[in-house]
Amino acid sequence: MSLHWPWALLALLAVPLLLVARWWFNRRRRRTALQVSSVALIRAALPGRSAWRRRIPVLLFLIGLLPLAAGLTRPEASVQVPTNDSSILLAIDVSGSMCSTDIDPNRLAVASEAARKFIRSQDNGTKIGLVAFSGIAGLLVAPTTDQDALLGAIDGLKTARGTAIGQAILTAIDAIAEINPDVMASGIDLSGAAPTPQDGQAPPGDYEPDTIVVLTDGSNTQGVDPVTAAEQAAARRVRVYTIGFGTTEPAPMVCTADQISGDATGGNWGGTWGGGPRGGGRRVQQIDEAALKSVADLTGGRYFKAEDADQLADVLGDLPSQIGLQKKKVEITVWFVLVGAVLVFSGVALSLWWNRPRERV
Repeated sequence: MSLHWPWALLALLAVPLLLVARWWFNRRRRRTALQVSSVALIRAALPGRSAWRRRIPVLLFLIGLLPLAAGLTRPEASVQVPTNDSSILLAIDVSGSMCSTDIDPNRLAVASEAARKFIRSQDNGTKIGLVAFSGIAGLLVAPTTDQDALLGAIDGLKTARGTAIGQAILTAIDAIAEINPDVMASGIDLSGAAPTPQDGQAPPGDYEPDTIVVLTDGSNTQGVDPVTAAEQAAARRVRVYTIGFGTTEPAPMVCTADQISGDATGGNWGGTWGGGPRGGGRRVQQIDEAALKSVADLTGGRYFKAEDADQLADVLGDLPSQIGLQKKKVEITVWFVLVGAVLVFSGVALSLWWNRPRERV
C-alpha cells in the first residue's frame, strides 16, 4: 500500500491531542469542584452508569478518528483488475523438432490447432500478434483483431532449422513497442532502469497490458540467450508466459510437405527424405525447463508444461484469465472513511442512548 498524500499523516495527531485536552479539562474541573456535605445524596440523584459505559463511546470515537485521519492521505493499494487494452504476442516454435510424432500427428499440427482454437475463443476486442521462430524469429502478424489474418498465418507455418527462443522474445518486444509508446524497442539500453528481481520473484510495480506467450518444444540453440531477452522484457515490465510442449519419448520425425521450408533438411534432422510425408530418424527432445521457468519468473509470468493436445488446449484456454488481469494502484480512501465513520457514529449513538433522560417513578 502507498500513500498519495503522506504528509496528511499529521492528522493522526488529533487523537493524542484530544486525549491530552480531555485530561487537562478533567484536571481543571476537579480543581473547581464544589465541596458538598453528602456525596451519597449527589450520587443518588444521578442516573447510574458503570465505568465501561462511560469509556466505550469515547474509545469508539477516538478509534474512529484514526482511519478518518489516515483516509486524508489518500491510500492506494495494488490490486488485480481486468484490462481491455491488452495485446497478446504468441510466439510459436517452428524448429525441425516440431515434426516429432510423440504427439499425434506431430507437434506442429497439434500446436497449430491449439493456436487456432485460442484465437477463435478471444472476443473481438483482443489484439493478438503472431511470431514464428526457428533459427531466426520473425513477426508474421502484428497485433490485430483480424482473426482471419492470424488463422491464415498459422496455416502457413513451416519448420526450419535451429531454435532462437531469446530472439523470439526480443521480436515480440519490438512488436509491442510499435503499438505501446510506454514500451521501448529491444535495441534501446534500459539497463540503468531495469528492475532487480530478488529470490526469483517478479519485479515490483505494475506491468504493461501487453503480454508475450512463448510456445516451444526444445532449448535455445541460436541467437541471444532467453534469460538475457527476459531481462529486457522485465526492464520494460512486459510479462512472458512460457509453455514447454512435448514429451521426452523417442519418436519419428515426420512432417508433411507443406510443413517444411526449403532449409529444413540437414542440420537438426540427420535423415533422408522420401516421397509423401517426410521424416528422419527417431529423436529424444529435451525441453530446457530451467530456462523457461527463469524467463517466466523474471518477468512476472508463469511456466506451463503440456505433453499432449488436451493439456496444450487447457493451458492456452486458461491464459486469458491470467493475462486479462493487471496490477494497478487503486485508491481505497472510501474504505478508511467508511470504517472511521461507522466507529465515530457508533460512539456518538451509544453515548446519546446511555445518557438519555430517564423518567423516574
